[in-house]
Amino acid sequence: MMKEFKEFAVRGNMVDMAVGIIIGAAFGKIITSLVSDIIMPPIGILLGKMDFSNMFISLSGTSYSTLAAAKAAGAATLNYGMFINNIIDFAIVAFAVFLMIRQINKLKREKPPQAPNTKECPYCISSIPLKAVKCPNCTSQLTAR
Repeated sequence: MMKEFKEFAVRGNMVDMAVGIIIGAAFGKIITSLVSDIIMPPIGILLGKMDFSNMFISLSGTSYSTLAAAKAAGAATLNYGMFINNIIDFAIVAFAVFLMIRQINKLKREKPPQAPNTKECPYCISSIPLKAVKCPNCTSQLTAR
């Protein structure tokens, strides 16, 4: 059983998947930072100095000035500003993955086969240029094809 598990765990696809998950998690952290630290502050300024991370509704009925104050008081909150940040995170990650897959697919596309530029000599079976009228190897006269 241990031998089977070792074969399963070390299989190439499994290792590739693990590396992909680890890199994906790190990429997710970068995107989260991009959205919360770089993209959302200018959007908040454009919308009247609005801080999306501080947009919430207190379900306890008490008014709090910040989300941190509501959490410190133990109030139940609907954090719709964080939800907006997460939607933007998702959209950016999805777009980045789309661009990456698009590039990979472009690289994977097979190039159309090129027309051959050689033919076989019918006498000596060697490869000769298409336009040859005499075989350079066996010196046989070739018929025009």
